[in-house]
Amino acid sequence: MVPLGTPALNCENDQARTTRGVGRVIGRVRKFRDHSKIQQIDMYMRGALYVCPWLFVVFEGLAMLGMAAGPDRRGLGLGAALLVVAIVQAAAGVGLLRRAVDRYLGRETVLRARLVVSFVLLAVALCLLALIATRGSKELAQAVPTMLMGIVMAPLGALCLIVRKRVYWALCAAGSLVALVPFAVAGLPFPALVGMVFGGLFLTGWVMLIARVSGWMLSIMWEVDAAREVQARLAVAEERLRFSRDMHDVLGRNLAAIALKSELAVQLARRGSDAAVDQMAEAQRIAQESQRELREVVRGYREADLHTELAGARGILTAAGIECRIDARAADDLSPAVQSTLAWVVREATTNVLRHSDAGRCALRLRSGEGRAVLTVENDGVRVGSGGGSGSGLAGLRERLAVLGGTLAYEHGGNGTFLLTARVGSGVGAGSAPPEADVAADRRGGGEEVPVPGNRGRLSPAATAASEGTGS
Repeated sequence: MVPLGTPALNCENDQARTTRGVGRVIGRVRKFRDHSKIQQIDMYMRGALYVCPWLFVVFEGLAMLGMAAGPDRRGLGLGAALLVVAIVQAAAGVGLLRRAVDRYLGRETVLRARLVVSFVLLAVALCLLALIATRGSKELAQAVPTMLMGIVMAPLGALCLIVRKRVYWALCAAGSLVALVPFAVAGLPFPALVGMVFGGLFLTGWVMLIARVSGWMLSIMWEVDAAREVQARLAVAEERLRFSRDMHDVLGRNLAAIALKSELAVQLARRGSDAAVDQMAEAQRIAQESQRELREVVRGYREADLHTELAGARGILTAAGIECRIDARAADDLSPAVQSTLAWVVREATTNVLRHSDAGRCALRLRSGEGRAVLTVENDGVRVGSGGGSGSGLAGLRERLAVLGGTLAYEHGGNGTFLLTARVGSGVGAGSAPPEADVAADRRGGGEEVPVPGNRGRLSPAATAASEGTGS
């Protein structure tokens, strides 16, 4: 046994703590990657805003440590007090700026008490600066005021996010004059006071440039994200409206005619007229016609158009900020049944890219030859812990492909990619090159730029040589 407190045991404890620390960092990185892109951007911009005050605190704190080792140590006590105030201000400013950004984005939050405390700390810092400017060493007086940039970041940044720009500038102009009081009392000369006024106005503009612009960019991105959700809901509502209109056009008139014929047949039957049979036969004919028309409407909704789905996939992925490349030269060679089935594959694959990944690019490729068609969809940015191919959507695609003797496969790449491959009989003549041979030729750099059927976009097979081996 190793006695407690021996170097070997201490080394093991240090290794265990290091391992736990690395594990926590990795866990936080994975948690960050699990968020959507808009959430990651929000977290990044907020984090940059929170860190900004600390930069000045750390750099000036190190400068003060260097001055403490020098011969002239006048005012180091005041400098240390200012450093403590700056650290407290930076720590409290994280919560203040977070609530101010939330208020700017239209979220309900309370920050009045934190704002008052932050301005009180700013007033204390100004008093300390005035004393340092008159009683401290020359080097300290020149270096420490830079810390003021970190001290004013939290209160002024929060203020410019919760009030109008004109109000902010008016308050800051008045505040710059009020801030001169402790320096004037400390005996600072008039030219230095004038310079401090202009310096204060510069600080207010600098803080507004950082904080207000950050909040403005975040608000625009969240509005765009909300607009995308609204657009998706409007598309669903439009589809429902179209379906209801088609159902009304098909069944509305026929059901009214059936009701009228049935009512007339009942009246004729009560009178003992043989014409009641003719009216019921006519009602039966209209009902059968309605049934046939309803089947045609439903069949039209169930059958997807491959060219339309490819164009829609390009549009929706591009709108989501995903680079979309499509090569579907063989689409026109496929039978209508195969086109409809592969259209559903494209639709489901596009939905999976939007829901289950943070992709930056997506490539769709369709090849046919030797009586078979191969569709591959590849995207990067697979989220950690995503289910991949375990959803019910891919199971439904397998059932659709199985009807035509096709198969569906998926795999995860080591670099965060996801590949979806659908194979189905195409009915193409044997004169065409097999899909695998065509893809192998493209991977060697061959091929030329080809148009996407049903879309104006173009794709170079050489540029997307990996799309056969990478999918959605």
